[in-house]
Amino acid sequence: MDQKVLKRLVESISKSVNFKKSEIECLIRLFHNVVGRGDMKLANVGLDRNTFRVILHSIFGMTDEVLMNRVFFAFDKDNDNYINVKEWVKGLSVFLRGTFEEKLKFCFEVYYFNGDGYISRERIYDMLKNSLHQQSPGEETDEGIRELVDIALKKMDYDNDGRISFADFEKAVKEDRLLLEVFGPCLPDAKSIRQEILRIGREEKRDTIWYGPLLLISKKEKRETAWTYLDFQLCGPLTGKKMWEAVVKVYQLQILICFCLR
Repeated sequence: MDQKVLKRLVESISKSVNFKKSEIECLIRLFHNVVGRGDMKLANVGLDRNTFRVILHSIFGMTDEVLMNRVFFAFDKDNDNYINVKEWVKGLSVFLRGTFEEKLKFCFEVYYFNGDGYISRERIYDMLKNSLHQQSPGEETDEGIRELVDIALKKMDYDNDGRISFADFEKAVKEDRLLLEVFGPCLPDAKSIRQEILRIGREEKRDTIWYGPLLLISKKEKRETAWTYLDFQLCGPLTGKKMWEAVVKVYQLQILICFCLR
C-alpha cells in the first residue's frame, strides 16, 4: 500500500469524522484487506451489499434484512451500490461515534425508503411487522400491528399529515430519546457487543497472542494495544478463506474493543 496515498487519504477524511488519524489509518487498512483488491487504488474499490451485510450481521448482531439494506444505502452516499473507503470511514464515524444529532439523521435516513424525505404509514407498518415477527413469530396479528402504527403516528406525526417528516422525527426523539430506533434497530447495541467480546474471549482465552495482553490491561490501554495489533495483523495482503478468517478475528477482537470499551 502506497504510504503517501494513505497519508493523503487520512488527511482528507480526518476533518469530517470523529476518529483520530491513527484510527482512520487502521480503518482504511482494514477496508483494504476486507475488499481484498490490492491491485487497485483505494479510492476505486468498495464493499458490496452482501459483504457489508455479513459485517452487520456477524459483528453487530443485526438480523432484519430490510434494515441491513437500508443501513448499506445510508453508508453508500453516491448510490453506486458500493461503499468506498471514504464512505466506510465516514459511515462508521456516525454509526459508532456519532453525536446524538448525527445518529438522529442517520436513523431517519434508514427509515424512509422512497426518497421523498418522509416515513409513510405503509413503511412504518412494514418495519414494525418485520421487527415484531422476528421477535415473536406468530404472536402478532396484522390488526395489532396497525394499532401500533396508529400509536406511532399519534405520537410522532405533529402536523397530522399521515406521515413522519424529519422535523416530526427530530421533535419526537428529542422529547423521548427511546424513540430513536422506534422502527427497528439500526445502530450497534453496545451491550450486545460487549457480551460478544466476552463470549469470544472465553472461547479463545488459550490464544495468548490475541487475548492475553488485551484482557490484562486498562480500557485505555486496550484501545491503544488493539490498534497496534490491528495494524500489525493487516500488514500483508490476504485473500479467500484466510482473508475472511482474519477479518472475523480483527473485527471481533480489535474493532469492537476499540469502539465499545472507550
